[in-house]
Amino acid sequence: MTRYAALFPGQGSQNKNMFESYKKNTIFNEYITKSSQILGYDISKAIQDDSKLNNTTYTQPIMVATSIAMWNVWIDRINIMPQLAAGHSLGEYSALVANQTLSLEDCLNLVTERARFMVDAMTGVQGGMAAIMSNNPEMNLSDTVEKVCEQLSNDKEIIQPVNYNSKNQIVIAGHKNLIDSCEPVFKTQGVKRVIILPVSVAAHSSIMNSCSDKLFKLLNNIDVLKKESLFPVIHNSDASIKDSKLDIIKSLCDQVCNPVLWEKTIEKIFSENIGNYIEIGPGKVLTGLNSKILINKDGVTSSSIDKYESIDGVSEAYNG
Repeated sequence: MTRYAALFPGQGSQNKNMFESYKKNTIFNEYITKSSQILGYDISKAIQDDSKLNNTTYTQPIMVATSIAMWNVWIDRINIMPQLAAGHSLGEYSALVANQTLSLEDCLNLVTERARFMVDAMTGVQGGMAAIMSNNPEMNLSDTVEKVCEQLSNDKEIIQPVNYNSKNQIVIAGHKNLIDSCEPVFKTQGVKRVIILPVSVAAHSSIMNSCSDKLFKLLNNIDVLKKESLFPVIHNSDASIKDSKLDIIKSLCDQVCNPVLWEKTIEKIFSENIGNYIEIGPGKVLTGLNSKILINKDGVTSSSIDKYESIDGVSEAYNG
């Protein structure tokens, strides 16, 4: 048996065709139907409507439902639990459903409210996000991004690093005015590209502070760790494993308004002698990031099951 880690993608990996290759699988359809009943709308129809697919309030529960449907197809096929799991941003919730920390119903309702809290936090605020890219191996991109963000922020407007994705990719978030005008300053510091992302929510920035308190109240009223967890999950907020209900709740509340430490998360998993990674959900974003984070590491494999036809080959490899 091959030791592996399960990785769950976050918001941004959704697309209209993400059900296409799975649409004839009974297990996948069972979980999509169950999730649709919990949410009160047909997910299969919602993903064909751009106004819903790319609307945060719909996107977040739809992404969790899709990832969990794919997870159940995967685990039915391989019948081997991962040694560790992690999810990028919203994907952390998918990981916590997969390991039984949260029930699917509680999680779908929770992330729907989380999305509303995030949208509400932007009331009266024009926000945005951008990816900062570097191809200079000698540049300390973290230091550069933190320096520029501090330089450009002021008493009324802020930009902050919010996703430490790899040594050559960091995402920033904050007020739209600063996001839209930051590129020249980053370029003077040697940054290769600044890519403005098509979002209006300043996720994981301090603008989201109000979400944390609201999430805390919700999480305290649901069953967290009702069942024994099947495997540990590495949390975004500090790249560590949480064992108690209170620590898990605190981590999820911290996560919404603090940076996602994805590079540290993957490095933590690798330090546990796990070199095999399976991305479970739409897209291949995390698989791509792994190729940058774990570059030159021996014995590393990263695979995605965003397409149903890839499961047989991947599962055979993971069964050793």
